[in-house]
Amino acid sequence: MTLRGRGSSGTSSSLTSCEEAEGMCLQACARLVLVADGGAWLPAPAQRPRLQPLSAHPGHRHPLGSHQAVSFPVPRLSLRDALEEPGALALCQLVTLLDDNSLHLWSLKVKGGLSELQEDSSFTLRGPPGAAPSATQITVVLPHSCCKLLYLGTESGNVFVVQLPAFRALEDQTISSDAVLQRLPEEARHRRVFEMVEALQEHPRDPNQILIGYSRGLIVIWDLQGSRVLCHFLSSQQLENVCWQRDAHLIVSCHSDGSYCQWPVSSNTPQPEPLSSCVPYGPFPCKAITKIFWLTTRQGLPFTIFQGGMPRASYGDRHCISVVHNSQQTAFDFTSRVIDFTVLIEADPAAAFDDPYALVVLAEEELVVIDLQAAGWPPVQPPYLASLHCSAITCSHHVSNIPLKLWERIIAAGSRQHTHFSTMEWPIDGGTSLAPAPPQRDLLLTGHEDGTVRFWDASGVCLRLLYKLSTVRVFLTDTDPNESLNAQGEDEWPPLRKVGSFDPYSDDPRLGIQKIFLCKYSGYLAVAGTAGQVLVLELNDEEAEHAVEQVEADLLQDQEGYRWKGHERLCARPGPVHFEPGFQPFVLVQCQPPAVVTSLALHSEWRLVAFGTSHGFGLFDHQQRRQIFVKCTLHPSDQLALEGPLSRVKSLKKSLRQSFRRIRRSRVSSRKRQPAVPPGEGPEGSSRAERTGLQNIELAPVQRKIEARSAEDSFTGFVRTLYFADTYLRDSSRHCPSLWAGTNGGTVYAFALRVPPAERRMDEPVRAEQAKEIQLMHRAPVVGILVLDGHSVPLPEPLEVAHDLSKSPDMQGGHQLLVVSEEQFKVFTLPKVSARLKLKLTALEGSRVRRVSAARFGSCRAEDYGEHHLAVLTNLGDVQVVSLPLLKPQVRYSCIRREDVSGIASCVFTKYGQGFYLISPSEFERFSLSTKWLVEPRCLVDSAETKNHSRPRNGSGPEKALGQARNSGSPRDGEERRSGPVMEHALLNDERVLKEIQSTLEGDRGDGPVFTCVGAVATGVLSEWRRGTASAMGERSERAAHAGCMMNTHY
Repeated sequence: MTLRGRGSSGTSSSLTSCEEAEGMCLQACARLVLVADGGAWLPAPAQRPRLQPLSAHPGHRHPLGSHQAVSFPVPRLSLRDALEEPGALALCQLVTLLDDNSLHLWSLKVKGGLSELQEDSSFTLRGPPGAAPSATQITVVLPHSCCKLLYLGTESGNVFVVQLPAFRALEDQTISSDAVLQRLPEEARHRRVFEMVEALQEHPRDPNQILIGYSRGLIVIWDLQGSRVLCHFLSSQQLENVCWQRDAHLIVSCHSDGSYCQWPVSSNTPQPEPLSSCVPYGPFPCKAITKIFWLTTRQGLPFTIFQGGMPRASYGDRHCISVVHNSQQTAFDFTSRVIDFTVLIEADPAAAFDDPYALVVLAEEELVVIDLQAAGWPPVQPPYLASLHCSAITCSHHVSNIPLKLWERIIAAGSRQHTHFSTMEWPIDGGTSLAPAPPQRDLLLTGHEDGTVRFWDASGVCLRLLYKLSTVRVFLTDTDPNESLNAQGEDEWPPLRKVGSFDPYSDDPRLGIQKIFLCKYSGYLAVAGTAGQVLVLELNDEEAEHAVEQVEADLLQDQEGYRWKGHERLCARPGPVHFEPGFQPFVLVQCQPPAVVTSLALHSEWRLVAFGTSHGFGLFDHQQRRQIFVKCTLHPSDQLALEGPLSRVKSLKKSLRQSFRRIRRSRVSSRKRQPAVPPGEGPEGSSRAERTGLQNIELAPVQRKIEARSAEDSFTGFVRTLYFADTYLRDSSRHCPSLWAGTNGGTVYAFALRVPPAERRMDEPVRAEQAKEIQLMHRAPVVGILVLDGHSVPLPEPLEVAHDLSKSPDMQGGHQLLVVSEEQFKVFTLPKVSARLKLKLTALEGSRVRRVSAARFGSCRAEDYGEHHLAVLTNLGDVQVVSLPLLKPQVRYSCIRREDVSGIASCVFTKYGQGFYLISPSEFERFSLSTKWLVEPRCLVDSAETKNHSRPRNGSGPEKALGQARNSGSPRDGEERRSGPVMEHALLNDERVLKEIQSTLEGDRGDGPVFTCVGAVATGVLSEWRRGTASAMGERSERAAHAGCMMNTHY
């Protein structure tokens, strides 16, 4: 569907091979989203919708189909209302009302075999000269069943008529409030002030009649042909909304006092009295009922479904939708504000009864569907728009290429948690997925503030929840873990029932998950939290009840002069604890002081887990349940490290002192050039000589000076990264297991480990001895450590070689150690640890490294060929690829806005050059640096399929995946590559075309179709340019070609 270009400033250095050039390209693949703060929904009962439009305030349109949400950019302000034309459904047209009072007409068209949502026209309703703005402020939109007219209710009480698709106002058909007033009886004419139009409804049987409801309680049935009032109704309460009964013999109105009234429709009585008036949750004052449905059934009484109406004093802050049928009444209680709702009814318009079967609710933070046919009205499991932020996301972890056995076991454990869902298939099933099957199974694990870890299927375009792990049962909290959210007494009134998964409230902030590490081969999982807790879990297919063993790790090692000022540790639950099937904890390591765990590493082959905080790091043997060692990394000046993230006590004096020290150092280094201190003047003189020597380095014109950081800066002992490796640490003749740790002060610790063989593993302890300590001269924080084998390939993951999924590392040649700090990349030889080469990123570009990961970039032409390089994210939001082991920058793209600090902090790379980051608390954006590994939405919505509606089938709907078009508009990647060169050579020889491409890419981002076309051309130019025709292009052509790689796909 429609693609949006975000613009780019990508640059590239020379590439080392054609395969590298072909394998790297930034492509924003998909947006994995629950759109928070939704805007609007379908306003009337829907007859088996194949597509359902959803609007969101950030300015994106989300048509919902079979198993995907697709996003489209809105070129103006945020949405206020979105309507789908029932009669024009076969043409797949959409009318939207924006909060600037403008109307937009959209059409779902097929281009290149794929569906695309395009804006056809726009319109702003204008009043007479000198009229107040409220005269044309639209409050209600009614698309007529003839598909050619829109009726617009306004704040002035007038109803304007607009012709489609030209958006031409038909002034002669305007229904003014004065015209309605003149056609009312004399007694009603003086009693009512019209004010705004609150409701517009078409007659269910006669398209020549419409119902108009005014805010002061007047309801009229207007004859469009005779321009007269056929019937009117007077209410004593302010009107909120109205609805027709299916046979048009009854009108139901809802009001501001929490009541609803039934009005008979008869041509014999022009002003009937209400048949009945009811306050469902009276007699005490109630909130307004803002929307109501009255739906008939073949058996029993009608369904009455309404929003609001709760008792004002006790439940006025609740967001409820009540369903009443026969003797059953339930008030579904949502944890976020209800934006809108609709009911899915019998498909045949000529049917005598509505027979509703599903309630669809758009809340501010989630989308909920409730099965009205099953007993108890259970919810339907959503296949898309999952509530990622049901509790605030605190960390994420991606695991690629999950083995089938582990995948099935996780799904089986998750299926037992979904028994409360209905078996109904997702009722909105339009569109056909054209995306190929995912090449592998990927997991995205998200840690949350409430102590849960959620496992998401990230193989395809749509994130699907597989399993939820809760760590709350291990600890004593104020809430009973066995307490049900839906628990309620039988006689309690109102009959509230919690529904939906969004729950932003955490019982204890110390439960928050900060680090996750999953071994996909052994099924071991390590989870670390805010209060220094580290849990080691294993996957169990059966329920179990056992005690969790507790071990305390004192990272301060009884050092004097340190006192922890932060939060207390969590108290573990004594005795056996009952655990559901899935990941079950068997050991708890509690760090002291209970500071946030900042780094975590798990080696399932050696059965070791390493953890680090702002005070130090430790190593734990989870097979023997014993601590191996702890290492304190605190500097004497690290007093802030003892205050904790939840402490409100901060040293203002120390903070000011450090700020002035930085300013003083900066001024001195920029104005003075002090001579180097001769060696041999003691430790202080040596340290001063290192800093002075770094300042006096002759810099190239393109470089910036890197200032040496003082060892007195706070948080120097903060452990940023931990890494296990089997390498040459002591000598070049024998390799051994090792643990590497990097700190915020630029220090790298290396420990040699002695792990007993498998047959003596339980009898002999694991031993560790510190073998190396490296201090980076610039003292920048260490953000990554990697060991390369003799072929300069990163060492494989634990158990990867044992499962024949990776080649054995080369242990004959010399190994190399790569240390990545925030400011530079540096390669050392092992075991001597002598510097071999380095890349000073900050000196070259002025940016700092925030995330780094080794990734394999595969070739699109040679299936078995691939190279390992570093994927890097900087504090400026740029993503880069740096070659291994030569540390040559390959490509650089602007990916995340530099102002989006939380997005940069949340980014996680995959093993194959993709990445995820949060663009909002509820949205993940997926991008790819590899041209081979692209997960893109591709779909086709055939307008003919909307003519034949079918009833929902029972089954598990969320197992499918829907796709969407990519920029090229081509149905297949292969066809795009085969047809590319024919056009590319023509474009490369035309400088005017290249200028036009560049100017268009730098222009207005809201023009979706233009970006789609230009994005396809520019990407093709880049593809051919990288195959060897770069010599024929100038610098301007190169910039335009790289800009084409930056096309973003959003849905």
